[in-house]
Amino acid sequence: MAEEAQKPDVKTANLEEVKGDVVTPIKNIDLLMDVALDVVIELGRTVMPLKEVLNLGPGAVIELDKLAGDPVDILVNNKLVARGEVVVIEENFGVRITEIIDTQSLARD
Repeated sequence: MAEEAQKPDVKTANLEEVKGDVVTPIKNIDLLMDVALDVVIELGRTVMPLKEVLNLGPGAVIELDKLAGDPVDILVNNKLVARGEVVVIEENFGVRITEIIDTQSLARD
């Protein structure tokens, strides 16, 4: 008779302590503060044949799937986390975050 596989003792990790209406993050969160993440601001997308890509040059205009004024997507490590609007600060572009994505509702979809 084969030995029954032992089931591991599984416990839920306590990542937060809830005190009233205030959520206190884990004490060792400082360990993660220096982790580099890939942040991408996506203005839009398009699909182009290679022939058209090779013909691109300075001054070329590429039509995207979003309209001017549409919110831009903010991705962290290729995961949508927020939306925002493009702003100009002096001579630089920036993004003002207007919406944080509810990742729990995305997981249910």
